[in-house]
Amino acid sequence: MGDATRWTVNVAPETDIEVRTYLAQRGMKKGDLSKFIEESVKWRLLDLTLTEVRAGFDDLSVDELDNLIEEAVADARKQ
Repeated sequence: MGDATRWTVNVAPETDIEVRTYLAQRGMKKGDLSKFIEESVKWRLLDLTLTEVRAGFDDLSVDELDNLIEEAVADARKQ
């Protein structure tokens, strides 16, 4: 992780036990909790971003979406 920022977070006791149990069952150590949280946050941010992006295409017709995809593929092939 290199340079790290320290967070102080509060979670429900049940969540704490579930996460620590999960890590322990897979042979992970105490320090792996930070890695697990960081990876989880990154996945959640990706999920939220994808949800926002998908919502941006909700008002497009199938034809408009097909045209955008064709244009993107054509541009990618040019490069």
